[in-house]
Amino acid sequence: MRSNLNKVFFLVLMLFCFSCSNYSKLPYFQDLDHKKISEESINNYSPFKIQGGDLLGITVASLTPENEFNTNERITGTNLPNASTSRANVPQGTDNANPNPVYGYRVNQDGEIVVPYLGKLKVSGMTTDEIAAKLAPQLEQYLKQPVVSVRVLNFKVSVLGDVLRPDVFSVQNERITIMEALGLAGDLNITAKRKNVLLIREVDGKRQYLPIDLTSKNIFSSPYYYLRNNDVIYVEPDRIKYAPLDLGYRSLNTTLAVISALGVIVTSYFLYHNSK
Repeated sequence: MRSNLNKVFFLVLMLFCFSCSNYSKLPYFQDLDHKKISEESINNYSPFKIQGGDLLGITVASLTPENEFNTNERITGTNLPNASTSRANVPQGTDNANPNPVYGYRVNQDGEIVVPYLGKLKVSGMTTDEIAAKLAPQLEQYLKQPVVSVRVLNFKVSVLGDVLRPDVFSVQNERITIMEALGLAGDLNITAKRKNVLLIREVDGKRQYLPIDLTSKNIFSSPYYYLRNNDVIYVEPDRIKYAPLDLGYRSLNTTLAVISALGVIVTSYFLYHNSK
């Protein structure tokens, strides 16, 4: 028991030392003056570009009461309108990983989707607004004053590592920042490295590994501040700050084991004497 008390004392001492010496590593945006108001132009945002593997939801509304594009089929797992929806919503591919399937048009590896009557349409490298603007005039020969809206149905980001709630998060729009994603994950734990957060991104068949420094305000002007579909954020735990916590867990387990053993011995002792 004396050995366990020494370990607990050592743990408290280590935590005190680390809390004093490493606090300077914890705050975000350390080179930003928090005491005065400042502003800067946003010039690092670019609209999300469609690429192979994206799942598109396409809705077409028009003044035509009945036409070949209309369907009464309910589209599960989306927020698409129920009235005057078009055959562009008819399932072409499903997301089998989702227990509640989302139907839409999956972009193939050639960057194409197949739209009823219009055939193959090249969409890779385009924004959702550009796709809608391209579809609308082509549908005028079938519909009266068609209005087209396009959205990405499978936009998601993953946050892993030393955060409060690591998970895969679905995104309802196409604009999410790295700070918003970390917020969804409950923020970094106190033991997380803030200077070397890793962003993993796939672009045009290549995987990129991009280091991010959250202690600098330069993150706001970084080309990687705005996330893309299927981005993965990995937060590495700090080995030095993790050591005393690991010692604490092991010491706690040892203490609990000793208490349990003593409980068994005491219980056995009383049972033995009571049986006489």
